[in-house]
Amino acid sequence: MSNHLSDRIKNMSTSATLAMAAKARELRSEGKDIIGLSLGEPDFNIPDFIKEAAKQAIDENYSAYTPVDGYAELKKSISGKFKRDNGLDYGLNQIVVSTGAKQSLFNVAMVCLNPGDEVILPAPYWVSYSDIVKLADGVPVEVPTGIETDFKMTPQQLEAAITPKTRMLWFSSPCNPSGSVYGKEELEALAAVLKKYPDIYVVSDEIYEHINFVGGHVSIAAIDGMYDRTITVNGVSKAFAMTGWRIGYIGAPEWIAKGCTKLQGQVTSGANSIAQRAVIAALDAPLSKIQFMIDEFHKRRDLVLDLLGEIEGFKLNVPEGAFYVFPDISSFFGKTLKGTTINSAEDFALYLLEHANVATVTGEAFGNPNCIRISYAASEKELRDAIAQIKAVL
Repeated sequence: MSNHLSDRIKNMSTSATLAMAAKARELRSEGKDIIGLSLGEPDFNIPDFIKEAAKQAIDENYSAYTPVDGYAELKKSISGKFKRDNGLDYGLNQIVVSTGAKQSLFNVAMVCLNPGDEVILPAPYWVSYSDIVKLADGVPVEVPTGIETDFKMTPQQLEAAITPKTRMLWFSSPCNPSGSVYGKEELEALAAVLKKYPDIYVVSDEIYEHINFVGGHVSIAAIDGMYDRTITVNGVSKAFAMTGWRIGYIGAPEWIAKGCTKLQGQVTSGANSIAQRAVIAALDAPLSKIQFMIDEFHKRRDLVLDLLGEIEGFKLNVPEGAFYVFPDISSFFGKTLKGTTINSAEDFALYLLEHANVATVTGEAFGNPNCIRISYAASEKELRDAIAQIKAVL
């Protein structure tokens, strides 16, 4: 029998971060000592009070199917979190819990986009945005930004990218991969442009909101006139180190939430019961319970910038959140290192993997061909060793 994969799946790219992590695992299995700085995964254990809530849920027999859009008690906690941290009032009928924020994003794309609808993506953007938009028959429109503007899109760039087919703008703040954080004035300036185009909706991915070194995260939905046209996406993977628990959620206009629930009812149904009960404990807790992780990321960011700053050819800015640095390494293009000619960020990332035994991710995957992403969600020792090894092979 011949293999007839759908055109949809053949045209889809593999997640570059997951591909690099798989490559690193493969090299480890061959006995190579690879330091993985490719995955956006906190290296902390989940706080004990969250584990206790999960154990209690097992003992209390939370084992039946969950409501498609999430337990009402969890949605109450999410609503309270939106109010407390973001100044946003979302009723329970506006909240949908999904199996990770990635599913939340996929739901929104499938529910809001028709074939040919354009979605503006300030580049660099998170690796999966573009393929999720394409899967929903939308057209990603990349708006390139550079290290000079801290990888932030200007209002002029936004205005220039809008066409009669523009349906949505998707962005993350703090941003994966650049660590950039949009401040209140910057969001107000983007909102001023969007207000001229009432049919354009915004997906604001705020999964890194608490890993923020400038203080005071701002949600674009809280900007005057933006609430009714913003889908706020969040989850517990990053700030609570719960990547494997797979819980994400949205706050959105009710009609979008209803559409997402309808779609999810035919795809996965409700998210994991035990994980949902644990997330109630996570979201109800004061943020002081996770401050130790944020402080540690801040320290690591400063360490990584200091160490990379000693390597000639790395052009750096200061990321204000998340746990990534996104150096411009285009000065290496055209150079030959140990017999390997570096023509692209992908060549550079593969060179570091092969010769320095350090896994990073090419910026091409995020819509920026001049950079690589380095995750500092690793121990101080690993970071020091990795950067020393990178320095040695350059």
